Amino acid sequence: MNKDSLYILKFQPILKEKIWGGSKLNNLLDKDPKGSSIGESWEISDVEGEHSVLINGVFKGKTLKELLSTYKEKLVGEKNFRRFGTKFPLLIKFIDAKEDLSVQLHPGDEIAKRKHNSLGKTEMWYVTQADQNANIIVGFNQNVNPELYQKHVANKTIKDILHYESVVAGDTFFVYSGLIHAIGKGVLLAEIQQTSDITYRVYDWDRTDAEGNYRELHQEDALEAIDFNNNTDYKVSYHPKKNQTTDLVNCPHFITNLLEVDKEVLVSHSTFDSFVIYMCVEGEAKIESGEQKMTITLGETILVPASIKEIKVISGGVKLLQTYI
Repeated sequence: MNKDSLYILKFQPILKEKIWGGSKLNNLLDKDPKGSSIGESWEISDVEGEHSVLINGVFKGKTLKELLSTYKEKLVGEKNFRRFGTKFPLLIKFIDAKEDLSVQLHPGDEIAKRKHNSLGKTEMWYVTQADQNANIIVGFNQNVNPELYQKHVANKTIKDILHYESVVAGDTFFVYSGLIHAIGKGVLLAEIQQTSDITYRVYDWDRTDAEGNYRELHQEDALEAIDFNNNTDYKVSYHPKKNQTTDLVNCPHFITNLLEVDKEVLVSHSTFDSFVIYMCVEGEAKIESGEQKMTITLGETILVPASIKEIKVISGGVKLLQTYI
């Protein structure tokens, strides 16, 4: 492999212990966490201070930030490099909710830039596994205005106006900025989002940490950013097709498709002008590009540089989330 050529990249997961985390990232996705409450595996990250480190090939040990600073548009594509410079625009995660996550929302680009000098946070979820009767919270179950919302926040009855949605593996949700939401206990999912770690927490089930402290809430910020339009278009309807891509989410921040393969398939990236990320959400596959051959298994993520225009996927049964901009 030419030491100056880019190749398909695989990074060391960054594991995050959370008050609500569990053991599925280890038991089901083989992340081998050291703690007992690992809630998140950051698969690809350029968040400040949390830069992913490469674990394969001649650039092993280099960070995503270093690669992007060196290879620029060859890594991310010309239009992405013009738009984002040396900041990688997406944060890729697997999340295990042993307990309910806090009820929260994220600001859009305008508020995030003004208040935090950051990108906003639009994201999507693909449910990888869910316990029986597991659910998520998305939006409200009725028309809500700021006055009614603030009354329920003050009375700690906000859960009475939230919409609960039962989930099974394969369910997909588009969580746009401003949408109130929470991942429910028993849900393991893949999350694709803008590179932003800004969350406005509005309710945390009155739980405390080991020292008896409540986690911080962000009511004023949330009130400015929240979407009170009771949109119900957050669940993605799709009909998967074998050995070709199925559209899931197409928004200005990312495009995500499902690629379900049960044979050998050539996948072209020639029209993308973008890096392409693959997350394995079921099964396993061999991936080939030129002389490079690798395997991707359930719970793994790879980054295909924009300079690679085609890959071969070989599998008896795999489901991959394909993401690019």
